[in-house]
Amino acid sequence: MPDYKTYSDSQLTDLLKTADHAAYTEIYNRYYHLMFVFAYKKLRDEDQAKDFVQELFTNLWVKREQLQETTNLTAFLYTALRNKVLNYIARQKVESKYIQSLKDYTNTGSIAHTDHLVREKQFQDHIDKEIQALPKKMRKAFELSRIEHLANRDIADKLNVTENNVSQHINNAIRILRTKLSAIFVLLLF
Repeated sequence: MPDYKTYSDSQLTDLLKTADHAAYTEIYNRYYHLMFVFAYKKLRDEDQAKDFVQELFTNLWVKREQLQETTNLTAFLYTALRNKVLNYIARQKVESKYIQSLKDYTNTGSIAHTDHLVREKQFQDHIDKEIQALPKKMRKAFELSRIEHLANRDIADKLNVTENNVSQHINNAIRILRTKLSAIFVLLLF
């Protein structure tokens, strides 16, 4: 059996394109820690950094056949991860500004108190309805995380799944809720 540790990145990339699992494993072992440290420095959130790196390597496997022969593997991984992190940070900033402007508006706007309470109740009812519509395990992981404020490790123990699975459930739930609730939120606002 060949010693993949002695192979260059370009040799590993060529083998990866042929669906060589051992080459993929070597790339993963060679670069996981570097990618994690890079993501953690940007995000300052260990779980989020792990999720981003895991997604990076998953995408590398899924899109392995699209890699070019001249691909510099290190640069490719850093660039892909950097773009993913920067997009996430940009979305977080926009979301933060949006929430803050909404808070400012509700604090200083001319919304009648009763009308505000009615809209808030309608929106909360819609949020609850959309949460209940999530798949069972995803909903349970989301509720334990966001309502009961449990750590992913505790949720994983409760649901008898891995922490990565919990993280994926929560991220998928947030993505689904964000998509479904954004349109209704605008309608209720006006």
